[in-house]
Amino acid sequence: MFRRRKNPGFFRNIKRAVWPEGGWKRYGRYLLLRLNRLNGSPHSIAAGVACGVAISFTPFVGFHFVLAALTALLIRGNVLASAIGTAAGNPWTFPFIWVSVLYTGRFMLGETAGGRVEFVRVFEKSFHALMTFDFSLFFSDVWPIVWPMMVGSIPYYFLSWTVSYYLVKKALEKIEQSRRNKRPRL
Repeated sequence: MFRRRKNPGFFRNIKRAVWPEGGWKRYGRYLLLRLNRLNGSPHSIAAGVACGVAISFTPFVGFHFVLAALTALLIRGNVLASAIGTAAGNPWTFPFIWVSVLYTGRFMLGETAGGRVEFVRVFEKSFHALMTFDFSLFFSDVWPIVWPMMVGSIPYYFLSWTVSYYLVKKALEKIEQSRRNKRPRL
């Protein structure tokens, strides 16, 4: 009854998965309206989103939701908004985030030697080391990559938190103001 008459096809589905049909601007407006419907003030929602975005710059993949929620609770931000904010770290942005965080951390630690890093192998080794409790493997192969990433994520954390908090708060205040202007006066 509610099916399409013509199947969109494989390539059309791939395109829709990468690029929204209505465009990125419309998708951004949709997200802002969804955020505006959350319970809380523009400050708490913006703080929650900022926590999620900032945590996405840390190398703790798999723990982003938990860490964002804990950080949001710590600063009294909206926990659900923090989960939405973690979408800043996704399969398209993670490679850029990891490389920039790694090289920033190496620069901050004064490490000049450091070759090319294959992140897939690093995650495989870290998963294997944690599942088998082989901490000697973790500290010999994984820690030399994770430590500079942790250090390098600090400036990105604070910068992304500040920028995303400011942008989301201003956008939510603007939406709220436009709603107030559209209400009929009694």
